[in-house]
Amino acid sequence: MPLNVVIVGSGPSGFYTAEALLEKAPDARVDVIDRLPSPFGLIRFGVAPDHQGSKKIVKRFERTAADPRVRFFGNVDVGRDVAVGELRELYDAVVFASGAALDRNLGIPGEDKKNVLGSADFVGWYNGHPDFAGLDVDLSGKAVAVVGNGNVAIDVARVLAKTEEEMSTSDLPEEVAGKIQAARLKDIYIIGRRGPVEASFTTRELKELGNLERAVPLIDAGLLPDSVSDQGDRKTQIVKEKNLEVLRGYVDNRPGDKPISIHLLFLASPVEILGDEKASGLRLVRNRLERGRAVATDESFTLPADLVVTCIGYRSRPIDGVPFDDREGRFINEDGRIASGLYAAGWAKRGPTGVISTNHPDGVNVAGHVVEDCGTGSGSTPGREGLESLLATRGCRVVDYGDWQKINAAELAAARAGAPRRKFTTVADMLAVLDQLAK
Repeated sequence: MPLNVVIVGSGPSGFYTAEALLEKAPDARVDVIDRLPSPFGLIRFGVAPDHQGSKKIVKRFERTAADPRVRFFGNVDVGRDVAVGELRELYDAVVFASGAALDRNLGIPGEDKKNVLGSADFVGWYNGHPDFAGLDVDLSGKAVAVVGNGNVAIDVARVLAKTEEEMSTSDLPEEVAGKIQAARLKDIYIIGRRGPVEASFTTRELKELGNLERAVPLIDAGLLPDSVSDQGDRKTQIVKEKNLEVLRGYVDNRPGDKPISIHLLFLASPVEILGDEKASGLRLVRNRLERGRAVATDESFTLPADLVVTCIGYRSRPIDGVPFDDREGRFINEDGRIASGLYAAGWAKRGPTGVISTNHPDGVNVAGHVVEDCGTGSGSTPGREGLESLLATRGCRVVDYGDWQKINAAELAAARAGAPRRKFTTVADMLAVLDQLAK
């Protein structure tokens, strides 16, 4: 009997793990479960809609998904449709590669006000994630505060600032595009608690802010250090130096150069979200750096903010039957091993760090553990057939990879001129495609 492995989550870490398993154990059978009918996770719902180049990695994952040794079980929710304990009985190994879908909280007064959104929700909304298709986002105000100093914060600001023409080759959902283009935004604040050197932007994303048609990046020259102090490794040092160079290029920009101003604020931490039921402003404290750490001063100030988007990190979603570190927001594991026959990869293993390709070594590593621990399989687990039978008895509507290809083809065919696709933003719409084709 072959090695039977099930991977929970069909994003990059899930498919990198599946790919590595097939290389290390060519006779293995690998099943990939996702609670949505659509595979590819972060590629589809995390990468910004105007960064289509970053989505090309999906072609690699498509080859793995089409391999006859792999089976995709879409529209199956672990915890609702099948329990972890049942998966452990059905398979030699269960790998959690379910990412980090929940936002971390700021933990300040006013965070529960209307129009205060975490980036998981907001990015999910502008990426057409079914969980957030109906998200109530009010863009009638003139000022947006984006809390965070990473690429996600830049993505949020850029998507809000771009013109309709600049977004014409993206897969931004039409409903979202209409709302953004109707907005009257004047100011977007990107707020970081530490300095520009400590920010985790990549140079490419930072540069993009300087090439927007209707938005100009602004920065106070006084916040920029003369040089970058020793960052430990040379690669990090080079990135920081390049970022500082880009920021210096924004010093001479002025408000009014373009209709929207993108304010790059550093050394500031939000302490309260102002407003009655809905956000109207943000009170912040100014910080100073002590050995790279942000330390609050006695000086505070306020900013207008009709919408607040927090981009301060993510947490994995706990699953019954899997040990979870609530403080770190990830599954408890030792180098990917959770317990006998139970593993974690990607963000579910290490937390939300790195870029898409960072998940590749994780997948290879965990695949190695599985093969080392389980060998060629126990010879007694029912694997795929067992899961299919169990889900059938529960009336689950499973979307396999062939079904997904039909949904994908319908999205591609419905694309407006120049756009890559027109996403279906609800599970019902995806399933309706299959129902229509079955008639």
